[in-house]
Amino acid sequence: MSRADQLQSSLTAGFAPSHLEIVNESFKHSVKPGSETHFKVVIVSSAFEGLGPLQRHRRVNEVVAESFRAGLHALSIHAKTPAEWGDSPVAMATPDCLGGSKRGKAATAGDGEPG
Repeated sequence: MSRADQLQSSLTAGFAPSHLEIVNESFKHSVKPGSETHFKVVIVSSAFEGLGPLQRHRRVNEVVAESFRAGLHALSIHAKTPAEWGDSPVAMATPDCLGGSKRGKAATAGDGEPG
């Protein structure tokens, strides 16, 4: 089972979402091609009613804890209530990674020397 499938299964069981998007964004990071280490999750659930952003993120992280133990490195979480999603049915784009070897590439773009 792929990591995306594991995330989908865990999040569906944990939140019964009305909307769920799982996007593998590993290609934006300094990992080998085909990696499943960095994901964005857009999840809409009534389970988030009355919870602030930090509480929502903590709940999502608790539900997917096994995926982190199995090698998931980063999860961009966009957790909304159905009303919030109805008002704005989009999630912000995840910024490009500038860590690891990509930081060196960005820093050396002009002079060939690491920044």
